[in-house]
Amino acid sequence: MNKADVYIEKLKLIPHPEGGYFREVYRSEELLGDNVLPLRYKGNRSFSTSIYFLLMGEQKSLLHKLKSDEIWHFYDGSSIKLYTINSEGKILEKLLGRDIEGKESLQLVIKRGYWFCAEVSDKSSFSLFGCTVAPGFDFTDFELGERKKLLRLYPNHEKFIKNFTV
Repeated sequence: MNKADVYIEKLKLIPHPEGGYFREVYRSEELLGDNVLPLRYKGNRSFSTSIYFLLMGEQKSLLHKLKSDEIWHFYDGSSIKLYTINSEGKILEKLLGRDIEGKESLQLVIKRGYWFCAEVSDKSSFSLFGCTVAPGFDFTDFELGERKKLLRLYPNHEKFIKNFTV
């Protein structure tokens, strides 16, 4: 059994709809009422949530966006190429990993409303990381990128969009 399989088994990870494997490990018991949250939220939200996430080899985290900021934390394996499409429509690439002298970061923040996706830098390896969302993650705040919609929005990024959508 390889190291990625050990993590999947021991951390009880399951397939994620956007690709890879995950498991929620924390969800605050306290809630923020929808009366104190910005209007983009419908209903109450936990203060914060956290998950483990694992990508292996050619697996990708497909283009998606959230209504909350998300912090990614690196744990083990290969670095991760994390891509965002910012508010000006520009693709930005950052590296999540432990080689901080080589311009990798142990933590990265994805701003709410940005389209983002990720892939393992070393396709012969895996990446284990965590994601923290505040206010807490709710699937109603998650939008998986639709290829046709994204191609209309960003026609100059056709190859990139086709690579990170289904």
